[in-house]
Amino acid sequence: MKKILITTDFSDNAWNAVFTALKIYAEVNCHFYLLHAYEPTPLNLMGSKSQQRLGVIYDSLSKYSAQELNETNTYLKAHHNNPKHQFTTVSKPGNLEDSVASVIFKNDIDLLIMGTQGATGAKEIFLGSNTVKVLNQIKNIPIIAVPTGYNFQSLKSILFATDFSDSYKKNLFDPIIELSKIWNASIEVVHVAVDFYLNDHQDAHKEVLKERLSGFDIEFKNIPFEINTSKSIDLYAKDKESSFLSILRHQHTFWEKVIGEAVVKKIAFHSKIPVLFLPQ
Repeated sequence: MKKILITTDFSDNAWNAVFTALKIYAEVNCHFYLLHAYEPTPLNLMGSKSQQRLGVIYDSLSKYSAQELNETNTYLKAHHNNPKHQFTTVSKPGNLEDSVASVIFKNDIDLLIMGTQGATGAKEIFLGSNTVKVLNQIKNIPIIAVPTGYNFQSLKSILFATDFSDSYKKNLFDPIIELSKIWNASIEVVHVAVDFYLNDHQDAHKEVLKERLSGFDIEFKNIPFEINTSKSIDLYAKDKESSFLSILRHQHTFWEKVIGEAVVKKIAFHSKIPVLFLPQ
């Protein structure tokens, strides 16, 4: 049985991630773990004069978390009657990334799914992103990030963005292969560049990629560089509503090295389609 962890803060964005997960894996035997992590905000802590006050805050947050998770579980039991699916709710004090790591380790989780809330400019720098924080810490399992407002209907193609500069270890593409099999989806290997000439190392990596994905419907696409890598991918993917984008978690492209573009972070914030971040 596939074990999937979904983080929630009970927002519309989080619910959308839940519904997306249920639809993606509708035909797969899954055990879903719904995690709510809670900790006092800086505003909560202002004026806290004692450990007793802090204890009251945590107690209040704990009760809220348990209540909302119970209501979530009740709703899913009443409205989601897929016999292939079962649910466990988890409430944990602490920050999200540490809570996620704990649940993954304890329950041998196969996949993490999160809703994302995009941000731009100064807001992006100031607020950061729970998704990015988790991506920075959780590196051993695949993560699917579902953008705000995304309405999953079907999966027709999976876009794998790469510049062939990294080697592709065995089993790296298992998450892509699984989704391709479930939905009979094609796989597009997307390469963003100004000059599409490949050096010997890139050529060798490309051949390994072909071997890893042999037997599947694969197409290679060269995408012209537009402003930055993430923007180029976004422009290509904007008309592909029935697609997922997949990238390596640790990908450091030529453009990131040259102009300091944080490709993974920008894609996590701005993609209009779900992003599958492959494990390192």
